[in-house]
This record gives sequence, C-alpha cells and structure tokens, in this order.
Amino acid sequence: MLAGWRCLERAAWSARRWAKLGRCDGGTRRRVSTSWSPVGVAFNAQQPQPHRREVGKKTGLFGVAELNCPEGFQEAQEKSLQETERLVQKACTTPPGKEIVMIFDQLSDALCRVADLADFVKIAHPDLAFREAAEEACRSIGTMVEKLNTDVDLCQSLRKLLADKNVMASLDPETRRVAELFMFDFEISGIHLDEAKRKRAVNLNVKLLDLCNEFLMGSHLPNKVDKHILPEHIRCNFAVEGNYAQISSLSADSPDDLVREVAYKVFLYPNAQQLHCLEELLTSRDHLAQLVGYDTFAHRALQGTMAKTPEKVMQFLEKLSDRLSQRTLNDFEMMEGMKTRVNPIKSKLMPWDHPYYSGVLRAERYNIEPNLYRPFFSLGACMEGLNILFSKLLGISLYAEQPEQGEVWCEDIRKLAVVHEQEGLLGYIYCDFFQRPDKPHQDCHFTIQGGRLKENGEYQLPMVVLMLSLPHSTRGSPPLLTPGMMENLFHEMGHAMHSMLGRTRYQHVTGTRCSTDFAEVPSILMEYFANDYRVVNQFARHFQTGQPLPKNMVSRLCESKKVCAAADMQLQVFYAVLDQIYHGKHPLEKSTTDILKETQEKFYGLPYVPNTAWQLRFSHLVGYGAKYYSYLMSRAVASMVWKQCFVQDPFSRTMGERYRKQMLAHGGGKEPMLMVQGMLQKCPSVEDFVDALVSDLDQDFETFFMDSE
Repeated sequence: MLAGWRCLERAAWSARRWAKLGRCDGGTRRRVSTSWSPVGVAFNAQQPQPHRREVGKKTGLFGVAELNCPEGFQEAQEKSLQETERLVQKACTTPPGKEIVMIFDQLSDALCRVADLADFVKIAHPDLAFREAAEEACRSIGTMVEKLNTDVDLCQSLRKLLADKNVMASLDPETRRVAELFMFDFEISGIHLDEAKRKRAVNLNVKLLDLCNEFLMGSHLPNKVDKHILPEHIRCNFAVEGNYAQISSLSADSPDDLVREVAYKVFLYPNAQQLHCLEELLTSRDHLAQLVGYDTFAHRALQGTMAKTPEKVMQFLEKLSDRLSQRTLNDFEMMEGMKTRVNPIKSKLMPWDHPYYSGVLRAERYNIEPNLYRPFFSLGACMEGLNILFSKLLGISLYAEQPEQGEVWCEDIRKLAVVHEQEGLLGYIYCDFFQRPDKPHQDCHFTIQGGRLKENGEYQLPMVVLMLSLPHSTRGSPPLLTPGMMENLFHEMGHAMHSMLGRTRYQHVTGTRCSTDFAEVPSILMEYFANDYRVVNQFARHFQTGQPLPKNMVSRLCESKKVCAAADMQLQVFYAVLDQIYHGKHPLEKSTTDILKETQEKFYGLPYVPNTAWQLRFSHLVGYGAKYYSYLMSRAVASMVWKQCFVQDPFSRTMGERYRKQMLAHGGGKEPMLMVQGMLQKCPSVEDFVDALVSDLDQDFETFFMDSE
C-alpha cells in the first residue's frame, strides 16, 4: 500500500560508487572541515544552536532510546505496530478530507521510522546481534505492510476521499498527489481483486521477498574450481583452500589476460540453483503484475516514473544505442589494438578485456595514476569543498556535532548538522565513511527518518546515512582520496542534499522518496561539479605543502573520462535493455541465458562466452527491476541541467535557488517530468535525452575553463 513502507523492495540509493574528531562541548557545533582537517585549522563561524544536550547522556542508535541494545528492536517494532493499529482505526472512522491523507502519512511514518532504520542496521552494524535483530524487525514490519496492503476497510476510507470531487478540488496539489500515490500502492498490491486473488497476491509478494533475498545472496557467492586446473603461475591471484581455488570476482583490474579470462569463466559459470531462483523471481513478478492488472512487471514498475512506460524506455535505449554504435566500434578497435601490442598471440578483444584495456588507454594517454591525486584530496579538504559549494549555491553549511553515547554504531562515525543561513537546522547526516571488517563495499545513501510536518506544526527533521569505503588516516597523513572516491563522495552528498531540502509536508514523498529515474539526478549532477576546475580549485590542496592541484591535472582527469566512454555507455545500455526484456514480454521457451546471448550480441558488440551466465551476478535485478535504465536517463537530465544552468557559473546562487525550488524541494510530491520541465523551462524529448548523453562524449569542458580565465 504505502511505497514508503516497502523496506523490503526499497533500493538504497546506488549507482555505482578523516582526521580524528576533537571533542566538542555538549550541544556545540564546529565547521565540518575541522573534523577532517588535514592541517588542524579551526574555522571561526557563528553556528545556530537550537538546543543544548546533557553532556554524557546515553541514548540508542540515531537517538532512539529503545535501541541501546539489540533487544530494543523488539520494543521499537511493538510500539510501531501499536501506533499503526491506532492510526488504522482512526483512518477508517475519519470522514473524507485532508485529515485522511495526514493520517495515512502518519501511518507510513510510524512504520518507516523502524523499517528504514532497520534496513540500514541489518547490513551495516558491526554487531551481529544488532544485525539479526534489525533483520527480524524488517520481517515483522514487512508482514504488517502486506496486511495493510490488502486491508479493504483502510483502502475504502481513501477511496471515499478520491471519489469526492469537491473535497479533492479543495486540496493543494501535493496533498492530492500523495492521496493518489497511496491509492496506487493499494492497487499494485491487488486491493481491487476478490478475496481469493488478494490472498494469491499476498502469497506472491511473500514469495518474492524470499526469492529476492536468495538471489542477492547467491549473486555474491564465490565459485570454486580444482586448483590443479589453473596454470601454476596464476594460482596466487586467487584464494586457495585445500585443493580448490575460490573465484569471488571478475578480477577486472588484473594486468594478466589469463587471470581475467579464468576469473570471468569461473565466476560466471552457471549455477543451477541460482538460475532457477532467477527464473522463479522473474516468473513470479510477471504473475503478480498480471494478477493486479498490468501487461508486464515493467509496466507496473514504471508507472509514476519519468519514462512512464517500457515502450518509452526501449525507445530511449534503442536510439541511444544507434547513436553510440560507431563510437563504440571505434573504442573496441582502440582496445583491441592495445591488446595486440601486449598479447599478439591472443589479441581478440573479449568481454573480460573491456574494463582493463579502457583503463590502460586512459592511463597511457593522460597519466592519471590515482596516487598522484591523493595528496590533494584529503577528506578534510573535500568536505570543506562541499561546504563551500553548498554555501554559495544554497546558503547551507555543514557542522560537525558530537553524537551522544550510543547514538552511533562505530566510533569513527561523524554526525553532521545541515544548517541553512536563514531557516536554521534542516536535518542530520551520519557519515559512515571508513572501511571496516564485514562492512559492505558499496557507496550508499540511506534514509533513516523522513522529513514531515507534524501535527503540532513542528517539522520532523530528516536523518540520513552516507556509507562509503574510504581508507583510514595513517600516522603520516589524513585519509587521502582517489579522484574516484572524491567523485563518489560528491555523488552521495547529492542524495543527502535531496533528503535535506526535499522538505515536503508528507514523509511519504520526502527527499529521495521519488521515482528511481529522477532520484539519481541530484547525485549525478554533483559529479559535474566534482569535475569542474573552478569548483575543485576551491579545495584541492596538497595536505603537506598547501599547493593547489594544478589545472592540467584536472584537465587530464576530465579528458581521460572520455576515452572509451562510448563503449562504457554501450555496456550500460546492454544491461538496461536486458533488464527491460527480462521484465517484459519474452518467449517462454527461451532461457535467461539465451536472452542474454541475443541481447549482448545486439546491444553490446563483444561476443557471448559459452558456459557463462552473467545475469546470475546482476544483483541490480532485485532493487532496480525494470528500472536499471534510470542511471542513463538521470545522467541525461543532470547533463542538461548542468549545461543550461551551471556551466557558466557553478556557484550561481540564482541557479542554486532555482534548482532547490524546482527540483529538490518537492521530493516525490510532484510529477518528476514537471520538476525537470520547471528547471529546464522545456519538456525534454527522448531525442533531447540522447543528445545530452552523446554530447558529453565530445564536450571539452576544460576548454571552457581555460578560455574563461
């Protein structure tokens, strides 16, 4: 029923990809860069202080009192479920009006406050007991969600509101949209079906939750091979246990062609159980979609997105593929030429070669060895760069705040207060930035608490977690980031700003609770800022000498990203098309591997390797089912916004305020394409999306920077 409740289908916003904190007095804040400063400089700044806390006070995770121990999850979920029952009764007895929507949002919030938090804790907390308790809380809340999704009386209270044209006409646009979104969530769960079919829909949903978890786990498991099959000189590249070598990745960065080939063929070797799981997953999704009235799962998944229909998605992907075709062939020829020089005996370009040789070509042409850049990208400097950018664009500053005892799950977590120069405190960002054992190696943004206007007129502040995998400081230096790490930091902070500034009345549509193909726009836009010398020059300083990062190093970095970029984009098109076909109409007699082979030949260009099944490692099929195209479409929008609004002046406050007003402020409370139209002052066509992506392959951003000085 409530999209915000769907902790079990929610994707933590992904795409792809600290010096010690000095003690603060209770309730005080410091400029964020002080906490990460490579030189220990303190910044003088007047900081709004809405409250003072009791020094030494003990609390639970994220300030939730019950969560000071794993058992607290049981208490938290019981409170949530009790509040849910009360609100359900209230909703069923309240006459049609705005209050109905507010009650539904309170209902959503009551469940999300536990489900969202548990969603993060179950994968990131270092204590197994906490992870297991959070997993159980997710399961409990998920059960309640499925119950509410098919609660006829609850749905009827909302249906009465939507049927009353006079009342609906009196509602503001955001409230009307939220009411319609709540009804949409009922409908995709089969509320309109008879009792027998509703039960079937619930059973399918439960089955899908199990299949998704099984597929995710299986997608990361290593494959084993008898070590004696491997040439002795490459065995050292793999973990060996007894007589078996474990292959746990594609070893894409290995300079040895044979290592990459072996890793590809073994890691992607078909697993019968995983293959069956995927086929069951896709079949069950298709059955559920048809049961609730959609042609395919893709039609169900794409309603409410920018693209709206699978036909529109395929039109976009096919046009883009056509435009990329010759460029991709040229890129493959360059890679094959490089491989011929290195390995003339076995020079044919294969799928395991693409990531490696594209990287070799970039490094050879532009000398972009990451270690040359690291000294200029200390974490403290990068955080100060974000502070400068947000201050100039949006009037926002980040301040380090001392968390209370028990509030964070690891001692190196940093808590940032996000403060607007006029509006005051907007929310909190918890920075889980550093590597640790058993921590997932993925860069993510998690919503912990959504913002909403409470009944008493106060605003419930959003709280989010940014999770990265950065290196710790060493004795001689602060944490130093590669250019890729710096860009990922900017990317994830784009999600965080969306969460902080999407100050909607309803938490159901707050921040990143919006369509997937729009949610990535703010984060990808931040990548453009991260690659603009005028922005980088504000903060990139050598941590020892203070020397600024030379312009030509930024220029080389930007230009290097265009090397083989068409082939890289073509690969993403292939993945996105495969996702659409799997979740659309396809011949039942064809296996997922047959479909993979055909799609790879048509939309990629490098040959399918017999006895491999890459789709079994395509974990995004779970969180981004029928929506993997979102990265490409979001990048197209971000490119258009950058070129039209920020390329002349990346610090333009006028454009920053327009960006906030037209795009960030609404969360999911406004049609995504209307937000894009408001920002660009036009409604972009499929051709516009494609043009934006293709033009990025050519555009010499650095020429503008150099000529403008």
